[in-house]
Amino acid sequence: MSQNTPLAPENKEQNKKNSKNTMPKTWPLVRRLARDYISQHKGTLALAVFFMIIAAAMTAAFAAIIEPVMDQVLVAGNTNRIWGLGFGIFIIFFVRGIATYLDTILMNKIGHKIVAAIQNEMFGHFMHLDLKFFHAHPSGQLLSRVTNDVNILRTAVTGCLTGIGKSLITLILLIVVMFYQDWKLALACFTIFPFIALFVAWIGRKLRRMSREIQDGQASLSDRLSQIFQGIRLVKAYGMEGHEQEQMSKFIHKVRNLTLKSVRIGNLSTPVNETLVGIVVFGIIVYGGYQVAAGQSTAGQLLSFITAFTMAYEPMKKLARLNNTLQTGLGAAERVFEMLDTKADVTDAKDATDVQLKQPEITLDNVIFQYNPDDEKKALDGVSVTMPGGKVTALVGRSGSGKTTILNLIPRFFDVTSGRVFIDGQDIREITKASLRGNMALVSQDITIFDDTVWANIGYGKQGQSDGAYQDEIIQAAIAAEADEFIRALPQGYDTRLGEDGVTLSGGQRQRISIARAILRDAPILLLDEATSALDNEAERAIQKTLAELQKGRTTLVIAHRLSTVQAADQILVLEHGKLIEQGTHEKLMSQNGTYAQMHSAGLRD
Repeated sequence: MSQNTPLAPENKEQNKKNSKNTMPKTWPLVRRLARDYISQHKGTLALAVFFMIIAAAMTAAFAAIIEPVMDQVLVAGNTNRIWGLGFGIFIIFFVRGIATYLDTILMNKIGHKIVAAIQNEMFGHFMHLDLKFFHAHPSGQLLSRVTNDVNILRTAVTGCLTGIGKSLITLILLIVVMFYQDWKLALACFTIFPFIALFVAWIGRKLRRMSREIQDGQASLSDRLSQIFQGIRLVKAYGMEGHEQEQMSKFIHKVRNLTLKSVRIGNLSTPVNETLVGIVVFGIIVYGGYQVAAGQSTAGQLLSFITAFTMAYEPMKKLARLNNTLQTGLGAAERVFEMLDTKADVTDAKDATDVQLKQPEITLDNVIFQYNPDDEKKALDGVSVTMPGGKVTALVGRSGSGKTTILNLIPRFFDVTSGRVFIDGQDIREITKASLRGNMALVSQDITIFDDTVWANIGYGKQGQSDGAYQDEIIQAAIAAEADEFIRALPQGYDTRLGEDGVTLSGGQRQRISIARAILRDAPILLLDEATSALDNEAERAIQKTLAELQKGRTTLVIAHRLSTVQAADQILVLEHGKLIEQGTHEKLMSQNGTYAQMHSAGLRD
């Protein structure tokens, strides 16, 4: 396990400066959410706003009805109005309850649909990005973007859509009631609003930065967990449980401290707002009391005004809290949109065409490749070679010589830095990626087994069929890969789920599933990257016979960890430090007594 921690202490002042310089403003993010996602639900949104207005109107109506209840019933003792006003209050609360329920349901429906659309779009976007992106972003961090960040965005979108509209409408209507009762007193009360607004905005900016830090911490936490769980065998073998627990504790405590800090900042508005409102209510009571005593106002008008003001304070508090929620959600939205705006380096040309291949010839023309353009080190340095159609070409060389790089360039997992790669004389950049890769089958030393049935794992890459004939093809592929016998011995045979990364299988069994998958693919180009590395000598000899049959009539590129397995290749390419230094058959290369002969004689693995 790596001893490095993505949450290592950094220069806090520099981080703050970077955050201020790179943090997008609020309204561009809100506009993007509205334009790309909320606008798709205009009808539902309009209906929800209609119910919001009704709920808000009922709240304002309750504040207004307080005046006749006080003046005509409680003060004047007019019993004729008791039943009517009492029933009116019942209707107000009943209608407000129904309207609130409906607008909440509709707004949540919109919010969840938006988030589902974002998750689908993000996952689809990830699927079309190239390997360079996945090398730069660990799987745990990507998982955090799709789940944690989007769930925070879900809370923000749903909560804000539901709360901001209704709270704003309610506040406006209650202000109308206040101005109707006493416009001078209303103006005096609202002198505190600019102070509250400025304070809320300051808190929002702080929370926005905190949100990004928290989400970065959560992503690093997810990534670390993913690494530990994937490497749990190594952790236990080296007795590193205590070390990993200590490291994880640092991650967890940092996220905890950041979260607590955001809670402290987010709730600063409560004591400040309560104090300001208390001052205003004190002023209302003193001023209003003298007005009533002087006969310039009634007790009902004063009580109605106080009711409207105190009820207006509630949506004001909600708006302040929703601003905090919004800023936190926008912090997550920045990270989400950052992923959605990432462009793939390997893309189809506008005029790219589909190809159908039979026994394609592959040519590398003065190919130079650098994994990092800023690094002078070249993984391939001016490689030119032709791999004959329908023949087997083996790539040999010590670790880091460029073998796997060549294999990765053929299906365009990466594009060359300079030079060209041709298939049957056509630059592969002029071929659609889908049709190019559709003509290839890959068996790698890094075996991928999904937590699914044997049927699904062997049939992966040739989906769309599920009839009995297709299952017969899978069984035949398994037989050819020497996998049928152990598959039938599994608890449910071909219906057995293999667990995450094939945890229930041995290394050799996993490799045979992978080979059966390639056999079923039946592609004209076969890429074998140490395809038998997990097999013992006896099993490897059996599989080599199968692979020899599979290679017939196909253009095959082979990387093998034992030179003895590539002696029968039609062509052997010897690589060293990214350069092609020798080329020929086994016999020719042995007669030259060069690097290949020395490696072979020394019994070295390539």
